[in-house]
Amino acid sequence: MEVLKCCREDEVLIKVEATALNRADTIQRKGSYPPPKGASEYPGLECSGTIEAVGSQVSRWKIGDQVCALLSGGGYAEKVVVPAGQVLPIPPGVSLKDAASFPEVACTVWSTIFMMRRLSAGETLLEARKNRQPARTSKQTCASEDFVAQVKKETGGKGANVILDNTGASYLQRNLDSLNIGGRLFIIGFMGGTVTQVNLACLLARRFTVQAAGLQNRSPENKAETVSEVEKNVAR
Repeated sequence: MEVLKCCREDEVLIKVEATALNRADTIQRKGSYPPPKGASEYPGLECSGTIEAVGSQVSRWKIGDQVCALLSGGGYAEKVVVPAGQVLPIPPGVSLKDAASFPEVACTVWSTIFMMRRLSAGETLLEARKNRQPARTSKQTCASEDFVAQVKKETGGKGANVILDNTGASYLQRNLDSLNIGGRLFIIGFMGGTVTQVNLACLLARRFTVQAAGLQNRSPENKAETVSEVEKNVAR
């Protein structure tokens, strides 16, 4: 196995075939979302490609392997160095090019919904997206009361157990009103703003949990754990 100086002992060098466009990339280009300390200044939070070099302590991967990877940045470059624990095999039936869009979404959703919010069998998940009604309904804009009523209708009046939201402020109250007792709201984006006013009484009455997290700034160890879980439960 070839070992290049650009690779640390636990890293691999990937020749990039393709990358994906995430909202964090567009925000970074505006100067509002700098990469983590020590990460590449190039955008690109995921990529696919072919391994060109491996570190001395890397045993799973070899030169010539086609892979995809979760990055802290650098996916827009021609080549990128990645901790070996953040590398995934190409999912079955997915082309090398298309695999570039797999790691970021899969790791974000799996880590937030299942690893942190522990969605379990029999529970209801709602993905709340800006200016759209709940899953399985039309794409027309809806008022807050209609949104909540639709969620309650689709859950037998109980509300959702887990809500994954990338909108933030403009949906916060309606998301809280749409949760079941003991429900968990997880915020992963702020397309609808970061500042709002809400009635917090429902938090006490129905024992809600509100949490938020990004993926880019997590530690390599946390990312490696997430990638491992995604490979076991999603990629196959």
